Amino acid sequence: MTTLFRLLIDEQELKEPRAFRLRFAEQARLLAERDGDVRLATLEPAESTIEAWYYGQRRPNRDARRVLVAWLGYSIDRLWGPAPETIVAFQGGLSDCGEAELHEMRRGAEVAARRARDFAMGAEQGQLGDETLGYLQDEVRRIAEAYPKQPLPMIFDDLAAAQSDAFRLIEGGRARPAQLRQLHVLAALLSWHMAKACHDLGDPVSAMMHARAAGVSAEQAEHPTLGALVDGLKSLISYWSGRGADALFYARKGATEHPQVHGTVSVWLPSLEARAAALLGDSATASAGIEQAARKRDLVEPDDLDEIGGLLTFPVEKELYYRIETEVLLGPDAHSVTTSTDAERAVAAFNDRSARHWAFGDEAGARCNLAMVRLHDDELEGASDALRPVLDLPPIQRNRGIVISAQRVQRALTLSTVRTAVLAQELREEIAQFSPSTPPHALPS
Repeated sequence: MTTLFRLLIDEQELKEPRAFRLRFAEQARLLAERDGDVRLATLEPAESTIEAWYYGQRRPNRDARRVLVAWLGYSIDRLWGPAPETIVAFQGGLSDCGEAELHEMRRGAEVAARRARDFAMGAEQGQLGDETLGYLQDEVRRIAEAYPKQPLPMIFDDLAAAQSDAFRLIEGGRARPAQLRQLHVLAALLSWHMAKACHDLGDPVSAMMHARAAGVSAEQAEHPTLGALVDGLKSLISYWSGRGADALFYARKGATEHPQVHGTVSVWLPSLEARAAALLGDSATASAGIEQAARKRDLVEPDDLDEIGGLLTFPVEKELYYRIETEVLLGPDAHSVTTSTDAERAVAAFNDRSARHWAFGDEAGARCNLAMVRLHDDELEGASDALRPVLDLPPIQRNRGIVISAQRVQRALTLSTVRTAVLAQELREEIAQFSPSTPPHALPS
C-alpha cells in the first residue's frame, strides 16, 4: 500500500533520507518557535527511521508526529493511511487525468493555506493581531456551515487544529482583554463542535469533557446564549445515549438559567425537553415542551449564533422534525390527526440538499420517524419507501444516531401486525446488517 505520507514525500522529491532530514529539521525549528517548545528544535530522525516511515513499517513517535502534522497538514492516521486513488492514478500516467490534476491542485492549496496560517500566527509576536483572530473566526464559520452537511472525517482535523490554536492563544498571554473575550467565544464554539464530534464518534465521555470546556469558555466570555447552547448539547448527548432523565435535566437547566436568550436556542431547549420526556414516557411534559417551543418561536429574535448558522441555529424545519420524533417515541396513542401528514412534511423539508438548514443526519432521522408513523398505520410498503434512502446511505454516513433511529424501526417491525410479511422480514434483516464496522461520523441532532 502506498501511504499518503510516502506520496507527499515523493511529490517533494525527499525520498533520499539526507534531503528529508534537512527539511524535517527546518520544519521542527519552525514548530519549536511557534509553540515555544525548545525540545523540537533539535529533533532529527535517523536514516533507518526515515526509511521505516517511508515504507509504512513504523509510525513516528509523539514529537515527530507533531512536526509531520504541522508540516504536511494531515493527521497521522491520514498520513499513514492509503493515498487517494485519484492521485495515485495521476502519478501512474493515466491519459484522462483532469480530475486527478484538479484534486492535486486543491490538496496543494489546502497544504499551502495551513502553512500560511502557521506563518501568520507565528509572525504576530508580542501581541495578538487582527489576522489571527480573523483566521479563527473564519474557521468557526466554515466548520459550523460544513458540519451538518459533510462526513466528520472531512473536517475533523481542521476542527481539532482550530480548537488547539484557540486554547494556545488564550493561554499564551498575548491577548488584550477585549481580544480575550473574543477568544473565549471562539474557543467555546470550537469546543462545542468538538464535543458534538466526539459524540458522533460514539464517545459520550469525551463529548461531555469538551462540552464542559465549552461551558467554561462561555462563562468566561459572559455569553448567556453560548451557555444555553452548551446545556442543549449536553441534553442531546444524554438523549442519544439513552439517558432520558439527564437529557431532561440539561434542557431545563439551559432554559431556567438563561431566560434572557431570545435566539432560536430558546426554541431548541424546550424541543429537547419534549424529546427527553417522550423517551421517559412522560406525555404531559412532552406536550408541554412542544407547546413551549411553539410559544418561543413566536418571540424569536435572531442572534449572533443564528447568524453563523449550521448546528448553531434551530430552524422551523428542525422544530417539526423534533415534534414528530416526540410523538413517535410516545407511541400511536399520542399521534394526532395530522401526525402522518406532518411526518411527510418533515421529510420533504430535508429533501433539498441546497437548503441552508439541510443536514444528512436530520433527513435520515425524519425518514425513520415517517417509517415508524406508517408502520403504526400498518402501511408496510410506505414505511419501506420512507426507509430505503436511509438504508442506502454509504457506511461513512451510517452514524450511531441514524443506526439507533433505524433500530427503532426494526423494533416497530417486530411488533407490527404486518411482521410476518416477507417485506417486513427482509427489512428487519437489512437493518440488522446496517451498523457500520467503522465509528460513526455525524449523528442526527
